[in-house]
Amino acid sequence: MSGHGFHVHGPHDHQVEHVAQHGGDNFTSRVAVLTAVLSTVGAIFGYLGGHSQNAALLYKNEAAIQKTAASNQWNYYQAKSNKQNLAELSITLTTGEARDRYAQEVARYKQEKQEIKVEAEKLEAVAKEADHKSDLEMHVHERWALATTLIQIAIAMAAITLLTRKRWMLFGVYGAAVLGVIAGGMGYLHL
Repeated sequence: MSGHGFHVHGPHDHQVEHVAQHGGDNFTSRVAVLTAVLSTVGAIFGYLGGHSQNAALLYKNEAAIQKTAASNQWNYYQAKSNKQNLAELSITLTTGEARDRYAQEVARYKQEKQEIKVEAEKLEAVAKEADHKSDLEMHVHERWALATTLIQIAIAMAAITLLTRKRWMLFGVYGAAVLGVIAGGMGYLHL
């Protein structure tokens, strides 16, 4: 208990404090330092995982915006098609000067539709690219999340190692830590 409220200690905090105050054996000191290093590495991996997740969400949002813009363009294209169809119908129902005017409108609507189609396809391509980037960032996020989890497992095993004083458990600590660093490296390399 601290003077300003309730304070919860981790499973190995008392052991680390005891070693710091009263000295301790070499084993305890090394595991305490290893735990501190692993905590730092885990914090970095956690930060990078959050960053990649945010980037994935931003790309997904950009894809949604571009898909909406493309949909709007396709709706505009459809409206021009409807006007073109009405103008084509008017050609068959009229003669003379009115017929020529409707023929010019049909040609204009065809040209406008081409421009709208190009813009809509361009927006769809941008949306597809943003979706692809989002998928890549989520893959990287999964690597960072796995790396963070493995480092947390290594820290927990180090605490158990300190409490039980079973030196053979260090193999598990080192194994989880190495796997965590490998997963972090894969995240860093976007593998």
